[in-house]
Amino acid sequence: MKQTKRFKLIACEVLTREVFWCAARSPHTIDVEFTPKGAHESGDLLRDTIREILRKTEESDTAYDAVLLGYGLCGNGTSGLSSSRFPLVIPRAHDCCTLFLGSRLRFRELFEDNPSRPFSSTGYTERGDTYLHASTTGTALGLDKTFEEYAAEYGEENARYIMESIQGGEKSASEELYYIDIPETSLPEMRELCLKQAGEEGYRVTEWTGNIRLIRSLLFGEWKEDEFLIVPPGEQIRPLYDWDLIIESAGE
Repeated sequence: MKQTKRFKLIACEVLTREVFWCAARSPHTIDVEFTPKGAHESGDLLRDTIREILRKTEESDTAYDAVLLGYGLCGNGTSGLSSSRFPLVIPRAHDCCTLFLGSRLRFRELFEDNPSRPFSSTGYTERGDTYLHASTTGTALGLDKTFEEYAAEYGEENARYIMESIQGGEKSASEELYYIDIPETSLPEMRELCLKQAGEEGYRVTEWTGNIRLIRSLLFGEWKEDEFLIVPPGEQIRPLYDWDLIIESAGE
């Protein structure tokens, strides 16, 4: 029989249904706190929002076995996060779409050709004031620089090629939207609302079936090294800007 532990989960509210579905079945005691979808408007805002919750968690009398982060790198919003008191556990993911799909390999399969392609889900449709999310993977992979910055690093000819590739991807992203539907938390009303709004705005919607397994593993304490990063107290999350490990733990 597994030993019951106590976790603090900090997650984006777009994962509310999936988090509660998994928390209700987890053998562990989990205290949940959500951040608003709007905190993703900038990496700095998201980081500051999570840091404030971490500060209050560290000052509380509760002794957690770990603090779980229901995010990906999220436009560098989780870069630099640390705790002086508790281990942090975070999925190896570029953004929360990986959590909806169930693996970073599946995410790469669908987004590698266009890291900026927007996506949606039940949670994205029902929360906040917009029904979709523009992927932040381009930022995470360093695809958000100016022509001058690319030229300084790679030369003008290579910079032109990079910019043409990115701009071509942005054009494609503006025409196609992925809707990720997780069977356990599927809500037909939200799906129809998303499809209706996307159609009105000229998007071509492609639907994919999601998988709750990564969120379940996070809340069940099943942290495989290739899927989750465990950050010891005193160390921080550092981005790697790749498609594989994505993040690492580093000293402050």
